[in-house]
Amino acid sequence: MAKEAVKSEIELFVISKAKALREQANLSQSELAFKLDVSNGFIGQVESLNSPSKYNLDHIDKLAVIFNCSPKDFLPETTVNK
Repeated sequence: MAKEAVKSEIELFVISKAKALREQANLSQSELAFKLDVSNGFIGQVESLNSPSKYNLDHIDKLAVIFNCSPKDFLPETTVNK
């Protein structure tokens, strides 16, 4: 039996974009968690492929403020569904 993916392609896209911006800004997971006002381990859970944790729209809005960009920057130009 194949293991079902924990996160969808669009969720993985958002997470990947946020992680890239976090790394560009030289922020640790803990530092981003503090700025995002989430628990210390939340960012690690989001970035883990094995955890169902993910960013919601409120998180994306706050991430845009933190990284001085638009919430739209966290979404792909076209659909990712196959």
